[in-house]
Amino acid sequence: MQLFRSGCALVLFFVGFAAVAHGQGQKTFPTDDEINLLLTQTDRALEQYKSVIDQEQIEMERYAEAVAKDRQVANNLEFALRALKSNPQGFNGLAGFGVVLWLDDASRNALLCADGALNDSTLKLMAGDMKKANNLISLSRTCMDASTLLYTVSENASSLYERYIGAEEQLAAKGLETVQKCMDILKKNGLTPKK
Repeated sequence: MQLFRSGCALVLFFVGFAAVAHGQGQKTFPTDDEINLLLTQTDRALEQYKSVIDQEQIEMERYAEAVAKDRQVANNLEFALRALKSNPQGFNGLAGFGVVLWLDDASRNALLCADGALNDSTLKLMAGDMKKANNLISLSRTCMDASTLLYTVSENASSLYERYIGAEEQLAAKGLETVQKCMDILKKNGLTPKK
């Protein structure tokens, strides 16, 4: 039993060593600088998105439910940004997944705002309300701009998150390979665990 414990300790030592060696070699995980740049981009896009939501609420009263969903997405992104600014490496986990999803949601919602505003502007033109139609056309452009920016930031976030997933997979495979080598050595020396 003592030999089995020593063998397990040896395996854990090698797994830990592989993780450290991997970290010192090729860097595949997103760095703090890369994540902080993404957070800055997200913050700027979020400010534009919040401005769009405010305009949407004023110009398109009948879309109150959509505006509420937009605000929830913006609040989620704000919460994630605050958390990640104090711990950028938190992006390499569930928080990063949330950021990617919320950016996609925000981009899509801003695009829906652009479409809704353009459709409503047509109705206002047909009704002869030129001022309201012009306001809605302006809102449509603003929503489209916000959507484009959010989409671009979302692509950056997705790319970073994809790197994180790839690095996790690579690290897990390396650890599994090391464990298998250790188990093979233990088996070769007759130190297999008893059931």
